[in-house]
Amino acid sequence: QVQLVESGGGLVQAGGSLRLSCAASGRTFSMYVMAWFRQAPGKEREFVAAVSWSGTNTYYADSVTGRFTISRDNAKNTVYLQMNSLKPEDTAVYRCARHRSPFNGGPGKEDDYTNWGQGTQVTVSS
Repeated sequence: QVQLVESGGGLVQAGGSLRLSCAASGRTFSMYVMAWFRQAPGKEREFVAAVSWSGTNTYYADSVTGRFTISRDNAKNTVYLQMNSLKPEDTAVYRCARHRSPFNGGPGKEDDYTNWGQGTQVTVSS
């Protein structure tokens, strides 16, 4: 069972930046699409970004396009989320997740992600 551990969250002022990291255990990290999701209080969990197993392709929610960048380092078993120009509405718990299928061709749907980290809190003050 893969373990995912997020880090890098915190409190930041609007317009600021944070970089989240998600470290994965095991030897199969490079075979899977990885994604970031977030959930704000009282709201449903939503997709933020995903990166293909090779790192070549990236996918973003409209709300973060142009501000967030997802990347991965397969040698370090780590996926990152660089968040710039943060807004108060970005406040949420951010969780990384691994797709269920190796070498999947796209980001899939939320239900396709079967391994989840515990999450890291991001708070953006106005």
